[in-house]
Amino acid sequence: MTRVSVVGASGYVGGELLRWLVDHPSVELGQATSERLAGQPLARVHPHLRGATRVRFCKSDELEPCDLLFLALPHGKAVAAIGRFAELSERVIDCSADFRLRDASAYEHWYGREHPRPKWLERFQYGLPEVARHEIAGAHYVSGVGCNAAAVQLALLPLERAGLLSRGMPVVAEVKAGSSEAGATPSASSHHAIRAGVVRSFAPVGHRHGAEVEQTFEGLRLQLSVTSVEMVRGALATCHVQLEHGLEEVEVLRAYRRFASEEPFVDVVHERTGLYRHPEPKLLAGTNRAQVGFALDPRERRIVLLCAIDNLGKGAAGSAVQSMNLMLGLDETTGLGFRGLHPI
Repeated sequence: MTRVSVVGASGYVGGELLRWLVDHPSVELGQATSERLAGQPLARVHPHLRGATRVRFCKSDELEPCDLLFLALPHGKAVAAIGRFAELSERVIDCSADFRLRDASAYEHWYGREHPRPKWLERFQYGLPEVARHEIAGAHYVSGVGCNAAAVQLALLPLERAGLLSRGMPVVAEVKAGSSEAGATPSASSHHAIRAGVVRSFAPVGHRHGAEVEQTFEGLRLQLSVTSVEMVRGALATCHVQLEHGLEEVEVLRAYRRFASEEPFVDVVHERTGLYRHPEPKLLAGTNRAQVGFALDPRERRIVLLCAIDNLGKGAAGSAVQSMNLMLGLDETTGLGFRGLHPI
């Protein structure tokens, strides 16, 4: 069994990693760190894990060597100690934004400060398997993804792979995100607010996750807005694309189905009737799946691309575990088979 540990395991992404790992058939959960909760059971902050494992939180200075190390720390924390983490494990997956961008100048532009370890950027592979599957499989260091960026990229990829996405036309992307994107906090009042889905974070312009999209789709003119809605989990990307040439619906649908046939966690939702005609994030809660769809306006030569994900799943911990599977030479779907619930 591959021994895997999680640093920063008391937050939402850390909890999701633990949930996938405790039942994973090919790995053994080694340690889970939390400076604040050291010595306490994981169920103290992750009640859904009660009875799932005997592992307790420990301090990060108690970490032992392992086969793969997940970092689920706040932004800026992983990069400060990356040398030590690399000594503990030859494979590291960092779920923060510290190593998502390859270009140090882009990092400074989007995050407002110089990258403290710029030489480490080239060692990390961007960790969205639908974008970089083969590179991840051969990597020792993999970054996590931004949930909003993941949703936008998955919305655009079917058109991109079919050669139908023009770099000359701007893309306007609006992401509606759940309150868990704000992260867990130790304050009881904030925690209850997040659980109720009322914590809001708005970025009408200039959201940092746009940098990841532009990195993947070089030359793309992207305008990204992110707004919160009344849900805890989930992200729905709605991307407006002006077409240079007219398209037929059957042509677009063929491109989407081809894309989904190549991606084990992507489903096409494009129905004319029924309650769920387009991608719906609440149906994906707790999964590593993505739903993609579209609506075509031939008169205006405009297409609206849609993608729904769980921001903590495909937008964070799920993609990280999928990347782990690739790095370990496992089937990338291993341990990630949960397909969601209905009704919810």
